[in-house]
Amino acid sequence: MNTSIKSKVIGIDIGVKVTTIAVVDLRGTILAKDYLPTADYPFVNDYAEALSERIVMLAEANGGYETIRSVGVSVASANYVTGCIENASNMPWKGIVPLAALLRDRVGLAVAVGNDAHVTAMGEYVFGAAHGMNNFVVVSLGHGGLGSCFFSDGQPHLGHLGFAGEIGHCCIEDHGRQCTCGRQGCLEEYASARGLVRTAQELLAASDAPSQLRAMDELTPEVIAQCCEADDEIAKEAFRLMGSQLGLGMANYATLVNPEAIILAGEMNIYSKWFLPALEQSFDEHVFGNIRNQVKLLVSEMDNSERDALGASALAWTVKEYSLFK
Repeated sequence: MNTSIKSKVIGIDIGVKVTTIAVVDLRGTILAKDYLPTADYPFVNDYAEALSERIVMLAEANGGYETIRSVGVSVASANYVTGCIENASNMPWKGIVPLAALLRDRVGLAVAVGNDAHVTAMGEYVFGAAHGMNNFVVVSLGHGGLGSCFFSDGQPHLGHLGFAGEIGHCCIEDHGRQCTCGRQGCLEEYASARGLVRTAQELLAASDAPSQLRAMDELTPEVIAQCCEADDEIAKEAFRLMGSQLGLGMANYATLVNPEAIILAGEMNIYSKWFLPALEQSFDEHVFGNIRNQVKLLVSEMDNSERDALGASALAWTVKEYSLFK
């Protein structure tokens, strides 16, 4: 009889540049971390091999491999239902990548793979602003795009094929900006890092008004925010438009799913003071009247990398236990 206690899981956050691997205990304490340069592995089999080696080494150095129950992985364009990365536009590996199977075969443990927005929502639900809520939306506003996941009655709603929550690819402007998904007018092209930059570029092209942005070698959210601090009107207008368009998208979202709260997470949160007032105004103007003033708009206070590693660990506990070593 196997009486060993599986008291830990591995939480993995796969970013475009860096992969974070964490050993997490039952209480959500991160016991140890390691890092792997994602971009160094253009072939997914090589990446899976290197990642599996890091998992085993980190586990052995922190209580032993026999104490690890399962592995949870956060990665863009992943599908929890299939365990695959599916047609990611910003990852080194294209097409359908059966990541859960690749890792399970190598590490001999159960592996759950989830979309980064799904995992972010798990992190907020277990450890963050959504703790104690059963019906809420988490919107991930990052440099890579705009994603979301919503919980209904305490469970993530993933949809029939696992693609629920793709608010970033809902159209807000007919024949609008070209999106990386191949369509036009997606919210992501207006309310994301690259959307903000495109808005600033369009404002500069449409006006002769003076702006510090014109002297910049490259426009980035950080540069635009710095110009806002210097009271640059075009920079402030770029953020205002971004907030207004995001508020419209969030109002439609809330009208459909009637959440207790919408929680904004992701790297763009550090600029929220420049877009949040316009978001709140637009949200109130467009949301269904019966729930106006009944939906909390919250900004996550969790560190992004820590939350996503913890969210991946929470995902790991949801998968049925499996081991080659029993």
